[in-house]
Amino acid sequence: MDKRTLIVVNPNAGSGRAGKLWHQIEPMLWKELGELVVAITQRPEDVAEHLDKARAAGISRVIAIGGDGTNHALVNAIQSLAKADPSAPPMIFGQLPIGTGRDFSRTLNIPIDPEAAVKWITQANPKSLDLGHLTYDDTNRYFLNIASAGIGGEVDRRVNARTKRRPWTFKLATVQALLSYSPKKIKVMLDGAAWYEGKAWAVVVANGRMFGHGMKIAPNAEIDDGLFDVVLIEDTPRLSAILALNSVYSGKHLLREDVHYKQAKVVTVECQASAIGLDIDGEHAAGNHLNFSVEPGALKMLVSG
Repeated sequence: MDKRTLIVVNPNAGSGRAGKLWHQIEPMLWKELGELVVAITQRPEDVAEHLDKARAAGISRVIAIGGDGTNHALVNAIQSLAKADPSAPPMIFGQLPIGTGRDFSRTLNIPIDPEAAVKWITQANPKSLDLGHLTYDDTNRYFLNIASAGIGGEVDRRVNARTKRRPWTFKLATVQALLSYSPKKIKVMLDGAAWYEGKAWAVVVANGRMFGHGMKIAPNAEIDDGLFDVVLIEDTPRLSAILALNSVYSGKHLLREDVHYKQAKVVTVECQASAIGLDIDGEHAAGNHLNFSVEPGALKMLVSG
């Protein structure tokens, strides 16, 4: 097995900050990890090609330096390779997040300081973590952190429409969505049993604990327990919805009567009227018939030793 490490860099992540930070940490990575194969990507669509070439060369470790889109593309490309050749050794995935969110890195306790993050990744060990698998309409996607339907999809749509993302971009998009979004009528089933039917602001299917730049949506979630943490904010007056979402930053939203919480392995969401917006690890999509299933231990990922 080739001992080199594939580094996938998206220099545009974080409004270009990733490119600047890459030049800062590249010498450290060469020193700490040994020989590297560096792939500069401008689009998520390029990631699968880089990963295919690395696998063909016998490389089994890949580290992403970028934002949500880069990480999401790599996770999906890794799973595609695993499904195509189940007998092949698993790819080991690591991330040095330099985008605007960094939510999953908080779950893994990856330092924000670039030099400290490099030290962290060199001392990390591979561990089998759960993945979420989402099918909607005719599409299949994997997610590592969190997927949600409802207002989160509208926030994502607004954020991703901006070519430049600033620290305040997400909060501005959230405020705009709260003032304009109308809850959709949905039907939610957990592990085959009816759970909720009616209008809702959001239903969140969480593998990790945080999304939305530090919102503790699923503070009790574990990334290796084989379960989703499902959080639903029911149809409530707009002011109450604002208060509910604001309380997510402290994790106290689970104490509210208009917030529902339960764990499950399979989550089904039906939205009959029109396609409901989706947030899939920070990527926007939309669909009517959503099926979420957890795949225990599906991803080998570098975590703190």
